[in-house]
Amino acid sequence: MLSRRHLRVKVLQALYAYFQSGGDGLDRGEKQLLLSINKLYELFIYQLSFLVETVRFAEQRIEENKKKHFPTADDLNPNLRFVNNRVLRLIAENADFQKKERLYKINWGQEQDLVRRYYYMLRESEAYAKYMESDADSFNADRKFVMLAAEKYFTEFELLQSFYEEKSIFFVDDYHLVTYLLVKFLKHLDSDFGPSSPLPDIFRTAQDETNEDLLFVKKLFRETILNSVEYEQIIADSTSNWEKERIATMDMLIIKMALAELIYFPFIPVKVSLNEYIDISKYFSTARSKVFVNGILDKLIHEFKASGKIVKQGRGLLDE
Repeated sequence: MLSRRHLRVKVLQALYAYFQSGGDGLDRGEKQLLLSINKLYELFIYQLSFLVETVRFAEQRIEENKKKHFPTADDLNPNLRFVNNRVLRLIAENADFQKKERLYKINWGQEQDLVRRYYYMLRESEAYAKYMESDADSFNADRKFVMLAAEKYFTEFELLQSFYEEKSIFFVDDYHLVTYLLVKFLKHLDSDFGPSSPLPDIFRTAQDETNEDLLFVKKLFRETILNSVEYEQIIADSTSNWEKERIATMDMLIIKMALAELIYFPFIPVKVSLNEYIDISKYFSTARSKVFVNGILDKLIHEFKASGKIVKQGRGLLDE
């Protein structure tokens, strides 16, 4: 489910925390990295569960309105488009989803006010009105609305973000990433998704069932740390007009990670690694980092190729 870009970012965050804490134990740092990734997946399930719970709340409100002393015509003949949303029904009935809800002990019983506020925010929106009144009663229409409910209204609902911040420190940084993953999951969900269909795993698995992404994360984290001192000197030697202390901490980490990937992952193309870390530097470091990281890595790649430090394997990579 997580792309290699997301995994690189998680490794970068873990490395930053590791070095900021004084580098206290490689195994412990790796465990924290894997815990942060697992917590991201837990938040993904929480958000799916919250959407399902919103439907349950709406359904309960409909039943309560029917029991009023003087119910209106709308109370007696409610619009069931939202509570019958095909996408959310499929998720609610899915055995893997139910299993993971139990695993993470997700229960919204004490948070009904939070659910109510979100439901009313949705219900008062123009998008909800258009969805409920639309003639397009289809799976695609249902999916489109749920994607909007996640992408737009999760982002705007600050109370939900605050709830997660109190729930776990790991949820704070991943809230918007999980929203992206939710939308991606919903976009590819189709009507064939049934009760026995598996939810996507946090790590992609190869055909031979080797968990390549998990191995990638562990190795990238470890090799960056184990070679940190050497890489720091290499970077310092390549920036003779810069004092080491003047190089932004994130720039230093990003370049170290890039060097570890270039050297220890022979099947990843050089251009892929270079572009990934240049892009990451745009979001996680200073305004000038893109140019700095690009310049240093470009120089070191040429030197490492000449000295045989970078050796690529596989079709199309041998001449890189």
